[in-house]
Amino acid sequence: MTRCVDAIVVGGGIHGCSTALHLCLAGLKPVLIEKDYAGRHASGVNAGGVRQLARHIPEIPLSIRSMGIWEKIKDLLDDDCSFESHGQVLVAENEEELAVCRVRVAELNALGFTHEELIDATELRRLVPAVAESCPGGVVSRRDGAANPAQTTTAFRRKAQQLGATVREGMAASNIRYSDGLWHVDVGTETFAAPVLVNAAGAWAGKIAAALGEPVPVETVAPMLMITSRVPHFIDPVVILRGRKLSFKQFSNGTVLIGGGHLATPYQDRNETVLDWKSLATSARTVFELFPVMRSATIVRAWAGIEAKMKDDIPVFGPSSRHKGLYHQFGFSLHGFQLGPGAGAVMAELIVNGGTQTRVGDLGIDRFHPSTP
Repeated sequence: MTRCVDAIVVGGGIHGCSTALHLCLAGLKPVLIEKDYAGRHASGVNAGGVRQLARHIPEIPLSIRSMGIWEKIKDLLDDDCSFESHGQVLVAENEEELAVCRVRVAELNALGFTHEELIDATELRRLVPAVAESCPGGVVSRRDGAANPAQTTTAFRRKAQQLGATVREGMAASNIRYSDGLWHVDVGTETFAAPVLVNAAGAWAGKIAAALGEPVPVETVAPMLMITSRVPHFIDPVVILRGRKLSFKQFSNGTVLIGGGHLATPYQDRNETVLDWKSLATSARTVFELFPVMRSATIVRAWAGIEAKMKDDIPVFGPSSRHKGLYHQFGFSLHGFQLGPGAGAVMAELIVNGGTQTRVGDLGIDRFHPSTP
């Protein structure tokens, strides 16, 4: 039996759930299909950074659009998602790195973006008092912050369902095909049909795109995170480094979450990851070097999520270059969490209105298929 809906969204991460919600807000009734459960992979186990800071220029307009939604997230979801805005600070460890920061901020200002602000050693130490005395400055994005990723993704899924989305969890989308002007997707014993299909399947989205004739240079990665024992409060903003792979934040209970891009080994077909403890030790050692207060901490737990990384580190976002009614929303390359709310809103605009005022043209899949009619 085939059930007709307004749109089919494949993938229950923050992006798929946000798109499903915004389609509901636009008056459509989508189905959201997730092979595990919402937030099972990258969206539920990332560091929760709500970051405009240090983004690739093509995705900055989407990031700015998303930030406006984050700041009113409780109004949208009836859930504050544990969102806190204490800013994010990029620390330069030496004068050479500070010079790179200076060039970056000047470039953004010339493009009309003002969210990144160069700071000197005095302002750095005001924002991050515990930082090593040798650090000469950095960059701050003052509206940035962090949220609870699992709580956020679940809140988007729950609100979408309340507003009329059909949700299918624990069942994979299969046999995706286009016929008679509709996309058809099998889910268990059901078949859904709709004029619109959104490929938001995260680490599995590249396979879907390739099967539909739009292969892209994407790989599956598993960024690692760890959390420490409690230490005295020493920091409010989220901190990232200019030169080394590191990001971290301290929770109100004193524990510290450490991430920054070191990778585990993903076993995608088994939904499993194997951690690289040597790289985790490198991250921990970097924190201990920069923040002496951390030297008494121990590592309590470590984990990794599975997600898609594009060769150019820029997501694939927007309409298919090959098929009518197909849209792609994947490949967020370890920095997609903050973009989720805005990406869902913009995707709904593309689907419902055929366009958007938010500049996302450089994110399209056609950058890999420029000659496709």
